[in-house]
Amino acid sequence: MQPDKSTGASEHVRIVLVDDHAIVRHGLRSVLERENDLQVVGEAATAREALAVVERTRPNIVLLDLKLSTGDNMEGLALCGELTRQHPDLGVLILTTFLDGGLVVDAIHRGARGYVVKDVDTTELVRSIRAVARRESSFDSRSAAAMVQSMNAPTSEPPLTERELNVLRELARGLSNRDIGSKLFISETTVKFHVRNIMRKLGAATRAEAVYEASKRKLI
Repeated sequence: MQPDKSTGASEHVRIVLVDDHAIVRHGLRSVLERENDLQVVGEAATAREALAVVERTRPNIVLLDLKLSTGDNMEGLALCGELTRQHPDLGVLILTTFLDGGLVVDAIHRGARGYVVKDVDTTELVRSIRAVARRESSFDSRSAAAMVQSMNAPTSEPPLTERELNVLRELARGLSNRDIGSKLFISETTVKFHVRNIMRKLGAATRAEAVYEASKRKLI
């Protein structure tokens, strides 16, 4: 496949692959490096590795799976937010098996420029990468439809997930983010992500207010 002339770029698009499965990363590298204008400059299996690799290689694009080592797709979303916070010019393209309108919207809020599912064909994936490299948004047809459906759904009070309830219970015990992460076997970054979501959903400005509001609603 020849480079898409509409990118308007003469330099390589530098890409970092973030997926906890080595065989997936190797397959993606093999596919992408057939393109003359795409270059994979790094790989990572965890959020910590991804932050270090991006800092070292300074790519244009991060191709990010939502489900990393913890088995919780929230870690990928949290990493997306951290990457775009640290590197505002970075284009994050979500490539995942999860197709959920809420996840698509959340990924956008975290700074992602695109969202495609893993069974998308190679042509569509490459087109999405080039679009994100041009600072455009890119979504495959199913992700776009799921996002629109989610945004048009009637608004209601968002329920806490089971993971958020677990974090909330540890918050009520006064544990720090690090201690909560150790107890629940998730990263401190993921704990922070859940705490922010809990506070948002409960309309709380502080952790203490979140615990108080949860107690009033008999959530804990």
